[in-house]
Amino acid sequence: MPLIKPFPGLRPAPGRAADVAAPPYDVMNASEARQMVQGRPWSFLHISRPEVDLPEGVDPYAPEVYAKAAENLARMRREGVLVQDNSACFYVYRLTMGKHTQTGVVAAASVAAYDQNRIRKHEFTRPNKEDDRVRQIEALAAQTGPVFLVYRSHPDVDACLARAAGKPPAVDITAADGVRHQLWVLDDGGVIAQLMQWFDAMPSLYVADGHHRSAAASRVAAAAGDDAGLPGEAAHDYFLSVIFPHDQVQILDYNRVVRDLNGLDRQQLLESISGRFSIDPSSAPVRPSAHGEFGMYLQGRWYRLTVEADRIPRDDPVERLDVSILANELLRPILGIADQRTDNRIDFVGGIRGLEGLEARVDSGEMAIAFAIRPTDMEALMAVADAGEIMPPKSTWFEPKLADGLVSHML
Repeated sequence: MPLIKPFPGLRPAPGRAADVAAPPYDVMNASEARQMVQGRPWSFLHISRPEVDLPEGVDPYAPEVYAKAAENLARMRREGVLVQDNSACFYVYRLTMGKHTQTGVVAAASVAAYDQNRIRKHEFTRPNKEDDRVRQIEALAAQTGPVFLVYRSHPDVDACLARAAGKPPAVDITAADGVRHQLWVLDDGGVIAQLMQWFDAMPSLYVADGHHRSAAASRVAAAAGDDAGLPGEAAHDYFLSVIFPHDQVQILDYNRVVRDLNGLDRQQLLESISGRFSIDPSSAPVRPSAHGEFGMYLQGRWYRLTVEADRIPRDDPVERLDVSILANELLRPILGIADQRTDNRIDFVGGIRGLEGLEARVDSGEMAIAFAIRPTDMEALMAVADAGEIMPPKSTWFEPKLADGLVSHML
């Protein structure tokens, strides 16, 4: 099987992309989703968050929710809002957020490569979230939420996508958050074949975001294969993906706030920290820029923490991450946060909210202390995935986000 394939995408009809495009299903709660669809009858949230069309309080995992998604998809196709291409295509997708731009390719990626760890993961998945995505795919007979994949930058692929993006786009919209989404249809057979050849020569791809969607696609493919009992490829042997070069993606910081000081007062805390870090008070918010450096906000004041060099692991790709250093040297031994996945004393603040988002959580009295962490870089993420290891929880925050609804993969 090829690593990636073109496919006949289901897309907004000409002029309808702005009506359809929606944020990813998992970046808002039910109440926010209901507000977002006000006055937007064709928003893709009617498919990705169909509870917006059912009474408030409905269980989002109830059978009628998935049935409503299928009903809404059928209605949007029937009304000509969504139209499927006649032939298999790749799609070039460009995201622009401020001065940042990244250009990738929308493709169907091999489930077999995912199962064999050629498409590499770095997160655990939760069964209930996997189950939800499986039911959604089965109800729609479609994959509508793209998996965000990364390839190691390849000069020929990068140049090919840039050339395609030099032509007038099929879609050019700016979302409410200011992110620009552009899409080009790539239907030239020779270019498609060349792209497939280049990707087939790559040793691996990496899941950046979308672990539950890719795991669900694998489960759907396995179930469909068992039912069919037939050899050969089918649409469910591939999953919807957008693949970007590793040196174009943007990872923001993913910061921590903690509810209390674990029984310590300010002076006791600083003394405990001083045995592991150098502590430098700062008159300005601290945005770490070096490995092993952290910002700490406590009682209205910022501090720069720098871990002692001999405390940074050299060879373990997980333990040398800044998020791991903070956990191992401070959160666990000093603040008593043994498991960040389950301890409700800790919360996580995406870098998109800025350092002022940390200050607000502490100044309000909701939290006692905040930590700013240097963003995980893509090379570090790939090293963890190559080692077959798992990233600590909440290690990466990718921006900008992909839009739902611009291209779907029909099964």
